[in-house]
Amino acid sequence: MRRLRQLAQRTPPGRERYVDLLRALAITMVVLGHWGVTAVGYDDGRPAGHSALADLRWAWPLTWVAQVMPVFFLVGGYANAASLAARRRRGGSAAGWLVDRSARLVRPTTVLLLVLAAGAGIATLRGAEPAQVRTVVWFATIPLWFLVAYVAVVALTPPMYALHRRFGLAVPVALVVLVALGDLGRLLGPAALADGNYLFGWLAVHQLGFAWYDAARAATRRTGADAAEAGATALDAARAGAAASTTAGAGPRGLFRRGLPLSGRAGALLLGGGLVALVLLTAVGPYPVAMLHIPGERLDNAAPPSLALMAAAATQLGLILLLRHPAGRWLRRSGPWQAVLAVNAVVLTLFLWHLTAAVLLVGLLDALGVLPTPPVGSAAWWAWRVPWLLALAAVLAVLVAVFGPVEARTRRPPATGPAGTGRRRLRAGLAVAGYAGVLVGLLLNSLAPKTAPEPLGLPAPALVAYLAGAGLLRLLRSGRVGRRRPG
Repeated sequence: MRRLRQLAQRTPPGRERYVDLLRALAITMVVLGHWGVTAVGYDDGRPAGHSALADLRWAWPLTWVAQVMPVFFLVGGYANAASLAARRRRGGSAAGWLVDRSARLVRPTTVLLLVLAAGAGIATLRGAEPAQVRTVVWFATIPLWFLVAYVAVVALTPPMYALHRRFGLAVPVALVVLVALGDLGRLLGPAALADGNYLFGWLAVHQLGFAWYDAARAATRRTGADAAEAGATALDAARAGAAASTTAGAGPRGLFRRGLPLSGRAGALLLGGGLVALVLLTAVGPYPVAMLHIPGERLDNAAPPSLALMAAAATQLGLILLLRHPAGRWLRRSGPWQAVLAVNAVVLTLFLWHLTAAVLLVGLLDALGVLPTPPVGSAAWWAWRVPWLLALAAVLAVLVAVFGPVEARTRRPPATGPAGTGRRRLRAGLAVAGYAGVLVGLLLNSLAPKTAPEPLGLPAPALVAYLAGAGLLRLLRSGRVGRRRPG
């Protein structure tokens, strides 16, 4: 608690605390959502889990809010733009930013994969069937599907931010058009046209985070200048900030403006327009109502992202803008801000381990012979939701206590001296190779069948590729390769 108070007191006055709140809320909703809709039963005498959403059709419209991955990519875009811009103001390079940015993503993920591989190996040595081992590990690593896309957009942040600075909001609009073309491929063929949507959809939302950052930074600069010139009071400064938010992104207009309109009017237009588009696309158009995977549906709105999910993202962005100022005032209070800081300190750990917590709890209850398996939607199933969530929260709390420090104690690498052109190019090439190894490893694991006989639970090529990429990035962060120490 003392450390949280210190962090709260050291928070820069210009920090957009709302971004941190949204990140914490998004991950919390993902965790609770996955747990809440999980239905556990037995398949050939073994515990098996599946989503209950297929049996809860009334809940499908709720996924327009509950599908919060767009929120995570939105705030990720804001945070990545802010850190990259700060790095460049200090004279740093894009390659150096990529290397340092990898620490917070790769270190917690590496721990998860090594622990799962070790546990799977022990289970195999003790006589467990490799196919069953793979099934368990496959379920525990479902969160890595998201991480594949997020690591990819992080790796593409430097060139995509350069595109944003040149073309502004025209970039996400163009990406949404590509998503629509991919959907046409799914509907009319060839279906492979939609594969690019895994990248285009999330890049589009990530670009909006860039635009939010540019608008907020412009507003902060204007507010500070106005307050300094007029000797404004705190109330004057707040009013100036609201006016600056309305006119954020001054410069190029229309689609080429760099700043996202942050006014309440813009939020209302996005919320209303997004809702209208969602209703038309799902009620009249060919898209499912649910923004999450539903077995048997012709299209999947989330994998890959569809035009309907882009409409949901616009709706959520509108709601976010409408709540921005009230939430910002609330976060000026010490208690709420400390809670947000606490969640963000281990936010990736919470996400990565939340399905492992479910695996452990189901395994324990099954071993004790007390695993409840009520039919989905029954009174018993609903009654079991509360103790189920509380038990999962307790298991996850233990996992976070053990593995959370790996993320929470991640520090920036030590400062280094300038490097020559040759060293910069070497460092950039090695950073790209490191990210490529991590991405290939995560992707190979996600694409491998869940019943493949894998003694370590993970495909060996996936584990080798990931560890090679992670190891290379770790070596670059240590400063032993591609950069020179001061003096």
